[in-house]
Amino acid sequence: MSSSWDVAQMPDCTDETVLVTGANSGLGFEATKALASRGATVIMACRSLDRGRQAATDIKEKTGDTGATLNVRECDLASLESIRSFAAGVRQDYDAIDVLCNNAGVMAVPRQETADGFEMQLGVNHLGHFALTGQLLDLLVGSDGESRVVTHSSGAHESGRMDFDDLHREESYGKWSAYGQSKLANLLFAYELQRRLEAAGITDTLSVACHPGWAATNLQYRGPKQEGSKARMGLMKVANTVFGQSARQGALPLLYASVGPDVQGGEYYGPDGFMNMRGAPEKQSSNAASRDEADAERLWAESEALTGVSYEFR
Repeated sequence: MSSSWDVAQMPDCTDETVLVTGANSGLGFEATKALASRGATVIMACRSLDRGRQAATDIKEKTGDTGATLNVRECDLASLESIRSFAAGVRQDYDAIDVLCNNAGVMAVPRQETADGFEMQLGVNHLGHFALTGQLLDLLVGSDGESRVVTHSSGAHESGRMDFDDLHREESYGKWSAYGQSKLANLLFAYELQRRLEAAGITDTLSVACHPGWAATNLQYRGPKQEGSKARMGLMKVANTVFGQSARQGALPLLYASVGPDVQGGEYYGPDGFMNMRGAPEKQSSNAASRDEADAERLWAESEALTGVSYEFR
């Protein structure tokens, strides 16, 4: 892998159909823009249709006529019903998906629950994507050539701990510990999905994970905004300025994992710079907890029970 890999080195994506969750802002917006610049068909899964449509308009203005197709669709990952409706619509209109980017997420918000009673960070970051991937798996497996499921995690997985006795943090909630658990869950899911694909003899659908380092996006402001904390908003603005890289740069590990060459299932990509907070994408190692196969199997069983989604590996 080139130490300076960036959007300019992306392959032609004219024949690729890519689904990006959270495509209207931050890393999802930048990834969608980069894919559009290479002519991809991008299904933009957005919680707000209005914001999604505005993002698609902005991307078209920035990329020009590349032959890309941007298809904006409503999908609220905090609602299993919304996910079911979205997946059904995609299945009706598309025969195959080449790349699924499980990108959308929330970070360090006050405790709240999804429409289905899940703790919000685990519900959106992991369970929503678990349900979505399961309902679209046959479109990925059925694509011509190689397909990829790319799940966005975070360096915060290193502080995460799976508390299966209080998965939704009803007894004790800390916004950062809940975030760390959700990002650890992302990796447990990504690696377990790869193991199950291999066990089923499916070799041309890969499950890959990545993290953006510290990317300055609106994600950091959602928690302080919901808390009404001007002090935390100010501190986060300073931290983004000092430590953060641009959203465009932060999207590179996601893009490399999605379309880069020589990517293998079960790999993990992140920035190569200081403390892995910024830089060009490279293959990295996640912590031992993320590779705990017993926890991965338990989380998978819990996720199937909670979402009602069972995977069919064919």
